[in-house]
Amino acid sequence: MGRLVPAVTRALDILELFLDGDGTLSAPDIVRRLQLPRTTVHELVTTLAARSYIVTVPGQPGRYRLGVRPYQLGSRYAEQLDLAAEGQQVARTVAETCDETVHVAILEGTDVIYIAKVDSTHAVRMVSAAGRRLPAHCTSVGKMLLASLPDAELTARVPDDADLIAMTPNSITEPDALREALAEIRERGIAVENRESNPDVSCVAAPVRDRTGRVVAALSISVPMIRWSDDRRIELEQLAAKGAAELSEQLGYRSVA
Repeated sequence: MGRLVPAVTRALDILELFLDGDGTLSAPDIVRRLQLPRTTVHELVTTLAARSYIVTVPGQPGRYRLGVRPYQLGSRYAEQLDLAAEGQQVARTVAETCDETVHVAILEGTDVIYIAKVDSTHAVRMVSAAGRRLPAHCTSVGKMLLASLPDAELTARVPDDADLIAMTPNSITEPDALREALAEIRERGIAVENRESNPDVSCVAAPVRDRTGRVVAALSISVPMIRWSDDRRIELEQLAAKGAAELSEQLGYRSVA
């Protein structure tokens, strides 16, 4: 475990002070309550104000209150809590229909994080856990999410010289090959993983959209190769798309089609 960074800890201590009282503080208040040097407090307050974490109180230039940034972070946190809860419910419904392992995942950088999961009841099934992180390019959910990014953002996350790790011999390791795969996914609206993160498992995934139409997650169905076939893949693609559409509707998305 890495060490704590003192400057970051002090900045967070300052922000947490605003949870008490009337929600406003002056620099001397912070110095007194945290027992920090005045110079340190001045530098931290200046930095927090520059990043919109705190702002001056109108008519009281020496006092501060929380700015818009903590609200934005809190709103995003609430959105993800809703997504995880709704995702778990939809994943359960999908899993009951197909009796395979169902995940809902979000994109963070070049990784996916599973925020919801329902297991298959079969003795032979994919073993994973909510909270697990995997390279996006090796998974169906990850490829679905990467395919939803604008070209500029995709290039920023996966530049032409990116070193893509291999989890299995089937993993995509070349950025050009990944872009070709993502182009096909955009066209089909469905992503397929052929033993790219686990040599014994294949998956299908469909996009989950929020009320604005933005892709915020992907829903996947994972199947051990002993139960995988072209017919089964087609069946599960349709089911994943239906489940993802249901979850999108619960997040407020309305299709114009």
